[in-house]
Amino acid sequence: MDNARKPLRIGILGAARIAPSAIIFPAQATGHQLVAVGARDKSRATEFAKQYQIEKAYGSYQEVIDDPNVDVVYNALHNGAHAPWNLKALASGKHVLSEKPSVSNTAEAKEVAAAVSKSGKVFMEGFHYYYHPVFQRLLAIVKSGEIGEVIKVESALIISMPDKSDLRLQFDLAGGSMMDVGCYALHSQRMISQLIANGEPSIVKTESNAPDGKIDTKLNMQLKYPNGVSGLAKGDFESPAFDAPLTVTGSKGSVNLPNFVVAGWDPRVIVDIAGSKRVEHLPSLSTYTYQLMAFADSVDLGKAFKTDAKDALAQATLIDAAYLASNLPLRPSFKL
Repeated sequence: MDNARKPLRIGILGAARIAPSAIIFPAQATGHQLVAVGARDKSRATEFAKQYQIEKAYGSYQEVIDDPNVDVVYNALHNGAHAPWNLKALASGKHVLSEKPSVSNTAEAKEVAAAVSKSGKVFMEGFHYYYHPVFQRLLAIVKSGEIGEVIKVESALIISMPDKSDLRLQFDLAGGSMMDVGCYALHSQRMISQLIANGEPSIVKTESNAPDGKIDTKLNMQLKYPNGVSGLAKGDFESPAFDAPLTVTGSKGSVNLPNFVVAGWDPRVIVDIAGSKRVEHLPSLSTYTYQLMAFADSVDLGKAFKTDAKDALAQATLIDAAYLASNLPLRPSFKL
């Protein structure tokens, strides 16, 4: 890191299982400083801080936000606690990198967007896959016209069922497969729709499974782009194993990413033009590391990035539309 750029001083909300891969290892790899972690149980925070060489441990999230040495708050809490704590961090003058989805519903997204605008701080929703060269290469191939006119786009993130006690299966904490995995499949479709149709896709119909009438264990979306291209975005907790393929099919051929979400695990881009196939191998650095680099570029250099508060509002609007189309309730706002 050159002298003109200081390391980001990061405070983590929640001693969460996602934190090592999402922020700790990327921060260590790129020379940023892990200043604090907060958990409701101080001993858990202390243990976590010791394990990952984080300078301070707090027994509350507010103490992390109040720490004058923290410039950036990384919010790894359950979905329901994203918006309330993102708002608190912004109000305290901190930059925010929030796990996705950064809000539970459109109403919260509007509130966060207003707070970001007022604060002048950097706010990023953690759709990390977007920043990886694998996804950027897919966009470049589609844009180049090599696969011809786009006809359809298929994306999926499917995993096996979480444990019954898992927070992702709790409605009052904004759980559901859409909120955990389906949001990636949907977000990638939005990025491609913006590229080829200059606008957002709309929900045509959905296929969902919600045994209790609230928590979706599957929510597949049929989409239509403004230019008529059809999309299919799948997300579920009902699969035997993790799978995250993305395929764009055009009039001349197709481009496929075997794992668009965690591209560092399988950084291949497979292009098939009239039966002639080539495989491009891109860097295997983690998606989260690329995301943190984009975040730091915004804080230090004022560089624009894709997954900002405006994008988070468009994303939340489409998620709400998908729930409504499925006759399922919108995810509730969580009161701290």
